[in-house]
Amino acid sequence: MSEIKLNLTDAQQIIHGTIHGSIADAAVAALSAEPETISELEAALARFIKPDATIGPFASFHKCPDIDEVPWDAGIMIIDLAGRIVACESTYSRPHREGEVNYHNGVCATDIQVLYCLPDDWIFLNTIPEYQGLRDRRHERLANPPLDTRAILYGAPLLEFISRECMALNYSAVSGPASLGFHEAGANSALVHSTETSGASIMTADSQVATSDAWTEESSEYDAIQEQIARQISTLHACWLMTPRDDLRGQTPREVLLSRREFIDHELHTRELQWSLQGEGPPCLATDSFAYRFAGFGTYEWVIYYDLVRYLFWTAATLRRFCTDDLSPQLRAVEQEALTARLEELKNEWLDQPQSDYDGRIPAILIENERRRLPIAMLGRDMVIDDDCPVCQMMGAETGLGLEVGFWHLDGCNMDEDFAFSSFRTIAEWEADRREWEEFNKKFNREWQERQQQERTSPSS
Repeated sequence: MSEIKLNLTDAQQIIHGTIHGSIADAAVAALSAEPETISELEAALARFIKPDATIGPFASFHKCPDIDEVPWDAGIMIIDLAGRIVACESTYSRPHREGEVNYHNGVCATDIQVLYCLPDDWIFLNTIPEYQGLRDRRHERLANPPLDTRAILYGAPLLEFISRECMALNYSAVSGPASLGFHEAGANSALVHSTETSGASIMTADSQVATSDAWTEESSEYDAIQEQIARQISTLHACWLMTPRDDLRGQTPREVLLSRREFIDHELHTRELQWSLQGEGPPCLATDSFAYRFAGFGTYEWVIYYDLVRYLFWTAATLRRFCTDDLSPQLRAVEQEALTARLEELKNEWLDQPQSDYDGRIPAILIENERRRLPIAMLGRDMVIDDDCPVCQMMGAETGLGLEVGFWHLDGCNMDEDFAFSSFRTIAEWEADRREWEEFNKKFNREWQERQQQERTSPSS
């Protein structure tokens, strides 16, 4: 007994048919690609079953007005894409939210086990009557369509926040003497001309404060000014991340950025494992798919977003220095509007240009790949960290020959240590981690000092 009755339903249709239980299990695994339609589910199956160019996996299924609850052979399964519910009564298998399936190469099942993990909002039921009691869940999901949060996190709300807050900063209170460059221009040299600021070096997120002719690293007050401005920028950055917004349905930008990070990271990890085992990259999400258009943020984009926002704050601080603090409300509004427009240009330029912090990779492409669930593969020469290390050379040679594949990651090690910039979901988790590190450091320093003392007091050999 290996066949089952499989019902598939999305927001538009219901289809059903009899199918081998292993294909039904693969369909459950394919839900990790977050399909919202049956056609998206068919495309996602390519991760686990090599597609047949002549016939689709559900070509023999029939449309019907309602769920067919009559079991076949080993049992019955319902996959409700609109309600995110899987109900199964089967002697063949009992699928779960996490697991693995054997990859099918189009001829037979292979020994390659492909891991999968579904988002937390999927519900698994062991009986069909339970499903009937939860069918209204699909209407609740359809009544609350997803939100395009990137339009807010990258768009006008972010840029207007940065320009407004930077325009409100009192640089004379920070830097003291006006000779440091913040007041070298009058009100008439507005930010509408700031695109011609060739004397200022626009910096990356972790670089030094931009300088003008009067404000240089040779200045005795440079380090103090840099530290003070860095603290202000960090505070404003945290404020942006931690403030609930109506256009995010009451969530903070930080909550949105981290809400699905672990799931996206796990997806990329399983794709890396599959790539390593199969020797070729697994299928990606289509750019018109639901999962791509409303993709969550993984670690790649979490780190890149931090760097981008920090870069824009530093740039706004640089351009702001051409304004006096006694602008009229009308001129201040003009300056702020011009600054917002300039930040939009610089944001797009930064995202589309290779960045040294990412080994010359382009941020927009890194984000795109993460949204499509495509790991960042490394060339053999990129894996050689130490040219004099035989192991590194061997790894690089094997990768270059196609025997192995390596993957590149971002870890956020250069981000500020405050809770707002951590990946912990709660302050309690962050504080517990801090205490753990403090205890580890104390223990390490104590043991190191004891070893040093023993070496000093032990007789010479």
